[in-house]
Amino acid sequence: MRNSARKLADDRVGSVAVQIPLPLLGALGAAENAFFSLCLNAGREVLTAMMEQDRTELCGPKGKRLGERAAVRAGSAPSEVTLGGRRIPMRRLRARSIEGRELALGSFQFASNRDPLDRFTLATISRGVSTRGYQEVLEELPTGEPERSMSRTTVSRRFAALSSEHLRELLSRPLAGLDLRVVLIDGIVFHDHTVLIALGVAADGRKHVLGLREGATENATVARALIADLIERGLPTDRAVLFVVDGSKALSKAVTEVFGPLALIQRCQVHKMRNVLEHLPEAARPRVRRLMRDAWRLGNAKQAERKLRALVGGLERDHPGAAKSLGEGLLETLTLQRLGVGGALYQTLRTTNPIENLNGRINAFTRNVTHWRDGAMLVRWLGAAVLRAEAGFRRLRGHRDMIRLVATLDRTIKTKSLDLSREAA
Repeated sequence: MRNSARKLADDRVGSVAVQIPLPLLGALGAAENAFFSLCLNAGREVLTAMMEQDRTELCGPKGKRLGERAAVRAGSAPSEVTLGGRRIPMRRLRARSIEGRELALGSFQFASNRDPLDRFTLATISRGVSTRGYQEVLEELPTGEPERSMSRTTVSRRFAALSSEHLRELLSRPLAGLDLRVVLIDGIVFHDHTVLIALGVAADGRKHVLGLREGATENATVARALIADLIERGLPTDRAVLFVVDGSKALSKAVTEVFGPLALIQRCQVHKMRNVLEHLPEAARPRVRRLMRDAWRLGNAKQAERKLRALVGGLERDHPGAAKSLGEGLLETLTLQRLGVGGALYQTLRTTNPIENLNGRINAFTRNVTHWRDGAMLVRWLGAAVLRAEAGFRRLRGHRDMIRLVATLDRTIKTKSLDLSREAA
C-alpha cells in the first residue's frame, strides 16, 4: 500500500496537466514539423526590426520631417546572413548620409559576419567531415529556401583560404616572449613528403607549436632551414635550450651547426631502441631491450653509459649493425640523466612522445584527404591542424620540475663556456 502511494506521489510530481485548445494544438503540431522554418522566419523579422531601429537612430522617425538630419532612408537591397554553416538571403535595409555615402547598420553587420561560417567550416572539417559530406551535416532548411556557401567546391575554396591564413599566422608568430627552454623536433610522413614539426616548451611548462618545414626526408638542409627560421622569429640564442629529437643524425647535426654550443641534445630513447632492435633477430631482442631500458632507468649517467658501452661491446661480434646503431649518438640518449632530470619530467622528455601525440591529432585532422595535390596543399592543412590541436594543449607532464631544469641548463652551459675559454687560452 505504501509503495502504491509513493508511486502515485512520484507520478504527480513528475507530470503537469495542461489544457490546450484544439486550434493551438494544431499550430504546435505544424511548428514541430517545420521548427527550423519558424525560427528562420522569426529571426528575419527580429533582424529587420533591429535594422529599422538602427536606421531610425541615424535618420530619425519614419515619415517625420526633421530640420537637420544627418542621413536618409535608402530602401533595401538583397544580401545574405550567416546561419548554421551556410549563407541565406536577407533584405538589407539601407541608409545614406546627406552627402550620399552608404552607412553601415550595426545589427546587419553582426548578422552578416562571415566569422561564424569560417569557424563552422574549420570545426566541421577538423572532426573528420569531408568537403563532399559538408552539406550532409547541416540542418535541412525549409523547402524552397535558397542557400549558398555549402557546396563541395565552395567549402574547399573557403577552407583553402582559411588554412592559408592559419599557416601565415603560424609561420609569422614571434617567439621572443615565450621563454622557450625545450624544443622537440620530429617528422611526419605523407607519401613522398616529410614535414618537420617543432614543438616548444616554455619555462612554465606550456607547449607551443613553433613551426614546420616540408621536404623529401628529414635531411640536414630542411632541419637547418627550420631552426634558422625559429631563430629569426625570436628563439633565444643567448641561453641554453634542450633539443629533443628522434634518431635522425641529420637533426642532431643541424641543431649543432645552427644553434651552436648553447644547444643540448636529447636523443629519443624509443627511436634509438627501435633502430637497434631492427638490426637483431627476434630471439635476441628481448634481452637487448631489457638491458637498454635498465641503463636508461638509472639515475647515474656514468653508470648508464658503462652499461650501454658494455652492451655495444657484446654485440660487436655477432651483430655489428646493432652495435654501430647503439654506439652512434649514445651519449645524446643520456643527456637528461647527465642533467639530473628525473621523475615525470624525465619520462616525458626522454622521448618525442609529446610531439608524436601532436602528430596523431594531425593524422585525425587529415584522414579524409586521399590525394595531396602538392606540398603547398599539405603544409596548409598541417598549419590548420596544428593550430586547432594547440588550442587543446595542456601543460607538459612534469612541468613543476621545469624551473629546476632551466637552472641546470644555465649552470651547465656556463660551465661549458668556461671550459671552452680555458681551452682557447
